[in-house]
Amino acid sequence: MQQLTWKVGGAQGEGIDSTGEILGAVLNRMGYHTFAYRHFMSLIKGGHTNYKIRISTQPVHYHGDLTDILIAFDQRTIDENKAELHQNSIVIYDSAFEPQGLESIPCCGIPMRETAAKLGNPIIKNMVAIGVTAAALNLDPAPFLQTVASRFASKGEKIVAINKNAIQQGYDHYREKEKQRFKLPDQTAQEPLMLISGNEAAGFGALAGGCRFLAAYPITPATEIMYWLVNHLPDYGGKVVQVEDEIGACLMAIGANYAGARAMTSTSGPGFSLMQEAIGLAGMAEIPLVIVDVQRGGPATGLPTRTEQSDLNEILYGSHGEIPRIVITPATITDCFFRMIDAFNLAEHYQCVVIVATDLFLGMSKQSIAGLDYDAVKVKRSGLIGDESLADLEPGAFKRYAVTESGISPRSIPGQANGMYVALSNEHDEQAREEMEDRHNRVTQMEKRFRKLSSFQPDQWGAKYYGPDQPDLLLIGCGSTYAQLSEARQALEKAGKKVAHLHLHILAPLPATSVGFAVEQAQKCLIVDNNFTGQLKGLLQREIGLHQKFILHNRYDGMPLTVGEIIARANEVLQ
Repeated sequence: MQQLTWKVGGAQGEGIDSTGEILGAVLNRMGYHTFAYRHFMSLIKGGHTNYKIRISTQPVHYHGDLTDILIAFDQRTIDENKAELHQNSIVIYDSAFEPQGLESIPCCGIPMRETAAKLGNPIIKNMVAIGVTAAALNLDPAPFLQTVASRFASKGEKIVAINKNAIQQGYDHYREKEKQRFKLPDQTAQEPLMLISGNEAAGFGALAGGCRFLAAYPITPATEIMYWLVNHLPDYGGKVVQVEDEIGACLMAIGANYAGARAMTSTSGPGFSLMQEAIGLAGMAEIPLVIVDVQRGGPATGLPTRTEQSDLNEILYGSHGEIPRIVITPATITDCFFRMIDAFNLAEHYQCVVIVATDLFLGMSKQSIAGLDYDAVKVKRSGLIGDESLADLEPGAFKRYAVTESGISPRSIPGQANGMYVALSNEHDEQAREEMEDRHNRVTQMEKRFRKLSSFQPDQWGAKYYGPDQPDLLLIGCGSTYAQLSEARQALEKAGKKVAHLHLHILAPLPATSVGFAVEQAQKCLIVDNNFTGQLKGLLQREIGLHQKFILHNRYDGMPLTVGEIIARANEVLQ
């Protein structure tokens, strides 16, 4: 098989994530491309959780619609995931229970819990499951034993031995009971693969982009960004501060940027809501600010452990009053790295707020990638006025908010002689003096702020087009829906349909020229939204027009979109 999907499921607290992480790590080291997605609950124990990995000889950006191998620790795992099984699947279940509802699916019972209990710890049935998986895939158990030895080395030889024994016994149990079901081709990648999540890539990109300060409050699914930077930012002279709330986190990031550091904050929907007034401050004071919003299901506390793209309106328009902003929507895990570098360069150049909008699906999934092109990393410091230029000015003559043709004014940082200014939240004049009532000044400064983005050209990389010209159907999406839309387009193309795909990487300013041209030449447009109200569709209707061409396909149950549902909806539209 050139690709295969594997899933393990059980109750929260049964080591599901560890099982998936170990399998993913071993396969990655063997040279296979993997994409892993975690489905988990807002519980420490109980409920249903699963970990799914798609294994391929080629890069993959999505965990797949179907499941070939399902490892079930309980009946609920079968009930929750039965719809993904097909006639060639196999369910390998813990023989501590008798599975129901699998009359047409091959099954194999393995005493996972019993084996673990005999070894002295029932919880290590997940290690038994790893051994079972190795046998089902006809893989040598040695790499799994080595990985476990490395992973648990700090816990002592006894713990290492019991886990290794569990893997070996699981392997032996399966080989005794079941013939080999699947075989992956031999695979050796041309270069070592990096196994990384979207959140980790975003943290790495921030570091590479010159970020040296993060202020954040823990919130699912964004916390991993903070964890990654806690482990790495101090090695490069940076600091991470866990703040009392998201309001303080945003204000600290603004303060650090005001002081000259490249700084950011990361959050999810509820935290982003709390930052609204501070975002307005950054806009009014023209202080660079990068915010990562890893979206989850809302409103309110909503669905903390489910994915959605329902913050788009808040990201595009949030904060009272009007300020210029840039909104970037990474499409892949690799994108999360490079778009963070862009975010810091753009925030500093245009002295504005840049929001990087990902979501749980992209942020918490892990993918094998063939390294990163570090030669493409360009940290571009800009907009800062030099000491020599300030020295030529009379004391008090510095115009922090000077009205310029570009709208971008020279920016000083604290400590520069003759560069002092007050970063007011009130309306101000060119020299940063409070000037709230003067109508002419208000108009002048407002127009200056919005003129800043006049030189920004989002069409350069903000919208990418795939497929034939003048298609019968144009699929349109943004952010993490890229993988499913890409696979759906290719499948429809193989079926003889004339379908193209337009993907948006920037939502504000919208790359209107590229989008407008693509929409005009298409017969119909299917906009794929991971929210209830069709927020992307609404944006395009406002900015582009051509309402009669737009057809919505949306999902809002907290689950990622599937390739199959997009294909089915596209076929409906094409009839």
